[in-house]
Amino acid sequence: MTAQENTMKAVVHDSYGSPDVLRLREIDIPAVGDDEVLVRVRAASVHPDVWHVVSGRPYVLRLMGAGLRRPRNPVPGTDVAGHVESVGKSVTRFKPGDEVFGETLRGNQWRNGGAFAEYVCAPQDGLALKPAGVTFEQAAAVPTSALIALQHLPAKRLRPGGRVLVNGAGGGVGSFAVQIAKAYGATVIGVDHGAKLDMVRSLGADRVIDYTQEDFTRAGERYDLIFDVPGNHSFADCRRVLTPEGTYVLIGHDHFGGVGGRWLGSLPHFSKLMALSLFRAQLPKPSSPPSREESMAVLAELLETGKLTPIVGRTYPLSEVPEAIRHLVEGEAQGKIVITV
Repeated sequence: MTAQENTMKAVVHDSYGSPDVLRLREIDIPAVGDDEVLVRVRAASVHPDVWHVVSGRPYVLRLMGAGLRRPRNPVPGTDVAGHVESVGKSVTRFKPGDEVFGETLRGNQWRNGGAFAEYVCAPQDGLALKPAGVTFEQAAAVPTSALIALQHLPAKRLRPGGRVLVNGAGGGVGSFAVQIAKAYGATVIGVDHGAKLDMVRSLGADRVIDYTQEDFTRAGERYDLIFDVPGNHSFADCRRVLTPEGTYVLIGHDHFGGVGGRWLGSLPHFSKLMALSLFRAQLPKPSSPPSREESMAVLAELLETGKLTPIVGRTYPLSEVPEAIRHLVEGEAQGKIVITV
């Protein structure tokens, strides 16, 4: 292989800051590890954790593996869809030519994952075969957001006909939460800005609420589960509209630095809720989620059967990743923002 054949285009940043720190450069194609898959990237998606790592905020993420003074891995992006280029010697589930989608990281998401490039390495347990009827752009929109929704909406927590309210139903995580809850047979009420409510209805929500017109915590209705993405209501307010056996699940959103501390972000708030869960039955107890491989298999099946339909709001080429992140921060996107490669 010539030197030119061993390089690729990638978006990189050598320091933390605004999207302006990102540059499109030629770098080496990564070497595949024993249990890794080298993916020829066709599409990758943008989500809030990408902004966190590009900006380096909250500062604690730098101590969690991102890199103290500069990013340890200079290439952002964690969600990918594409073709298998080659596999490590321990890989048994995939072969060159397979169409796959998934996450490029193990463990926490507050690190760069290398997906905003022409090639990326991913652990085999973070990938699944892409269903034939799903585009690469749709598949790339799934992993992080849908995994968050799936892990916080296990089937045992829902019952057919149970009333589930999804606050932030028009966003990346919320749109998947609506569909997963419907797949489990729940009655779903979606809350978001009026401009997004038609999309929320199209995802299967039985009813929608425009938060600019109505405060769901004061309407007097009761819910068996509240799936709260933005965290713009207190637990005490949400508890007021839960059934006695109901559950409150907070996903939480720092609103791109708008809430939470510069050093720790929203982590203190989550720690408080975890401690409170020892005394409040309506808060879920800490538990180990299913393996990444199992969860990706569930998502692939939901995609295959049409119970999960990713909504791609807007696509950008690799050269326009900074613009894509700015669009995300504006908060007006309907559906997922996807990078095409």
